Amino acid sequence: MSLRSLAVTVATVTAASLLTAGAPAAEAGVPGPNRACSASTDIDGYSDALNKTTFAGAQVGELSGLAVDTDGKLLAVGDESTLYTLGGRTRKPLSVETLADSAGQPLDSEAVTVDRDGTRLVASETGPSVMRFDRRGGYLGGLDVPTALRVAPAGRATRNQTFEGLALLPGGHTLIASMEGALAGDDPGVRRLQTWHRGRAAGRSHGFEAAAQYVVRVDAGLNISDVASTGDGRLLVLERGFTAGVGNTVRLYLADTAHASDASGISVVGSGTRLRMVRTTLLADIADCPSLGATAEQPQPNPLLDNIEGVTVTDRQEDGRLHVLMVSDDNGNATQITRLYALTVRLPRR
Repeated sequence: MSLRSLAVTVATVTAASLLTAGAPAAEAGVPGPNRACSASTDIDGYSDALNKTTFAGAQVGELSGLAVDTDGKLLAVGDESTLYTLGGRTRKPLSVETLADSAGQPLDSEAVTVDRDGTRLVASETGPSVMRFDRRGGYLGGLDVPTALRVAPAGRATRNQTFEGLALLPGGHTLIASMEGALAGDDPGVRRLQTWHRGRAAGRSHGFEAAAQYVVRVDAGLNISDVASTGDGRLLVLERGFTAGVGNTVRLYLADTAHASDASGISVVGSGTRLRMVRTTLLADIADCPSLGATAEQPQPNPLLDNIEGVTVTDRQEDGRLHVLMVSDDNGNATQITRLYALTVRLPRR
């Protein structure tokens, strides 16, 4: 896999290893001035190997979500009802499944996470919905979605601004979906996080019931494009936006819902609403990362940037460092790139 890096200290490391889960500390976990995006985050490498390629007759692109499977392989979900399995080390496509809902209709699939038994949980902006699939892409059922989060006129959500991120917390008992945009009536600067909880006695791949709802503030002009579990009850939150003639803004946040208010009973969140929001900490603005020699096909503040929509944690170190993988969605556009990004993140203590 072709990777480019300016860090001469890793010149002897194979290209594939920089985008491999569990890369040794000497290769991808030690901070360095040539790779620092911020005090807490380094970029270890990137790859355009998937860009404008085909697999099994399908165009590999429009990838919006990532997850690590139970066997260490990588799942990448595409907007057009596709779910790819990629090699855990090579990141090369191994298989692709076409997804459909209970009526056999395609999804606007945006995010994926994996249950303890390997069941795939996929978020679709149609509805919106969260659906369960087996390893072969067979439909197993869906989760109940609160009325307010449904697309208008059924609810208060805007089409194509609904479930964009999905994460399963440690233990497999709490699932979280993030809304891309604000609900009608809510402060335009806040987004809702919907949870489902599964009792310990419930079956391994079912039993989720709608539970608490949290509110998180986002940066002006940005939306939430994905969330990922850090493994300690917190979340990585990926925010991104686009300005014509300028390019993308992409920021990675750490979010903690531990002391946030349950907003499921609050119909409208406005400036005067009394509630404790999710606490967030900026980890990195991706524009501040070294470009590593990347090129862009359209204006960007940093040529490394594109429409980054997916994030997952590929490995957790005992010292608290996370190896993180992100992917950009090319939107099927000739001037955009399907790009994988490998980061090392050092989380602050709770």
